[in-house]
Amino acid sequence: MPVATPDLREQEAARTALAPLYNVVLLDDDDHTYEYVIRMLAAVFGFDADKGMAHARDVDQNGRTVLLTTTLEHAELKQQQVHAFGPDPLLARSQGPMHAILEPA
Repeated sequence: MPVATPDLREQEAARTALAPLYNVVLLDDDDHTYEYVIRMLAAVFGFDADKGMAHARDVDQNGRTVLLTTTLEHAELKQQQVHAFGPDPLLARSQGPMHAILEPA
């Protein structure tokens, strides 16, 4: 069995190093109902109604809520899914989806 040289060990360590993590952050607005937020979070993140309500309250009270901490690629996918969810059908003034941003964790 070959012995790994220091250079090979360093290369292996670099390949297995943890990827940087990012937060998917939902931002508050006045154009989406709690019902919309709860439904969107269930569809995009698989959150149950209680967890969805907790995030809906958090974003309403604090202006933002961290929905998920994950790798950049996965965070970008979830951000795109939030943005693709569309307007709130319960509010006539809702013209588009809620806004989510990514930030380093």
